[in-house]
Amino acid sequence: MSLKVKYIFVACTYYLLVAMSWAYLNPVVLIPGDGGCQVEAKLNKSSVVHYICEKTSKEYFTIWLNLELLVPLVIDCWIDNIKLYYDNNTRTTHNPEGVETRVPGFGGTETVEWLDPSHASSGSYFNDVVATLVSLGHVRNKTIKGAPYDFRKAPNENSEYFVDLKKLIEDTYEDNDKTAVIIIAHSMGGPMTLYFLNMQTQAWKDKYIKSIVTLSAVWGGSMKAVKVYAIGDDLGSLALRESIMKQMQITFPSLAWLLPSKLFWKPDEVLVQTDKKNFTISNLQEYFRGLSFPEGWEMRKDTEPYQLHFKPPGVEVHCLYGVNVPTVEKLYYKKGTWLDGYPTLLNGDGDGTVNRRSLEGCLHWRDLQKQKVFQRELPKVDHLQILHDKNTLSYLVDVVRMAAIQNIRRKYWFWYS
Repeated sequence: MSLKVKYIFVACTYYLLVAMSWAYLNPVVLIPGDGGCQVEAKLNKSSVVHYICEKTSKEYFTIWLNLELLVPLVIDCWIDNIKLYYDNNTRTTHNPEGVETRVPGFGGTETVEWLDPSHASSGSYFNDVVATLVSLGHVRNKTIKGAPYDFRKAPNENSEYFVDLKKLIEDTYEDNDKTAVIIIAHSMGGPMTLYFLNMQTQAWKDKYIKSIVTLSAVWGGSMKAVKVYAIGDDLGSLALRESIMKQMQITFPSLAWLLPSKLFWKPDEVLVQTDKKNFTISNLQEYFRGLSFPEGWEMRKDTEPYQLHFKPPGVEVHCLYGVNVPTVEKLYYKKGTWLDGYPTLLNGDGDGTVNRRSLEGCLHWRDLQKQKVFQRELPKVDHLQILHDKNTLSYLVDVVRMAAIQNIRRKYWFWYS
């Protein structure tokens, strides 16, 4: 066979495999990050913080994300309903009295594609990822499943979720001709996925998981969490005030879980600098004391073991993240000010939310597991933009297609060889 004929044969074979790949797709399970799914609430309260606040509701309503609740005055009602209370005896959090919450849509894609049920563009989340998968032949709720959870809480309060996630993956495998699952996880969904996989046997992972694709995963925490405890976060909206949002944000155990990890920050590295005292990983308890929020330290103690449990996942990894976006590295309080003031935010490299050292945490597994770890840096792509970035979506297409081609090769090995 001449070289030219051989080239044509190989090229034709490849394009034939691509054309056939839609019929041999690996099913996908989407695991969202912090704030990456809808949350519903039902009210039966005896008192409210403002006369305009509703005390009761006959049905569940969307509390996250409902943009109509984030307007002046009404936002006070919203914060009073969505925040959590810490119980030092049970070491867990609970909703305010008279508030029931639930996470809708487990197993479907709707509540992870859109944070706002109205499909407002500001509430888009996994929708571009799902649309890309559908263009390859995937089907919503059949070959693509969503696995939302209460993102306000860390793994220590999400044990039931991990049981449900395991069953969802097993059922999805069975319902799709016993084909292993690709997990796509964003932000906090990365360490949630890692914790889940570390709970499973290698035999289970070999059978049910094809690979994981992580987008902007927070492997080692983030300095943004330190900043949120100090001044809050406006979610990138000029209409929201950081100080107002802080009232509910600091009550979430997931925020404590996302504090900088001892595995990625040196014990003497200054996180918060004042003229009276500097704060590091080693004296975070004093930082919380200075903020008059001791519950933050208690939640940190509860969640840190889940952060330090950083074993390789034991599956193929595709690790994508943004770089070269200014990301807070340190809080600096000018002379004469204290933690009740407003700090100067000193920036370093990252994706605007997560520091680069944390985003690159997946690289530590390259020599610790036999399964391959692939990495892709995306310059100037921020933490949320990665979900809609054309290079991200193109990478996903390649991962999905190559996995399908591998399925074809295994099924028709006698022909391919």
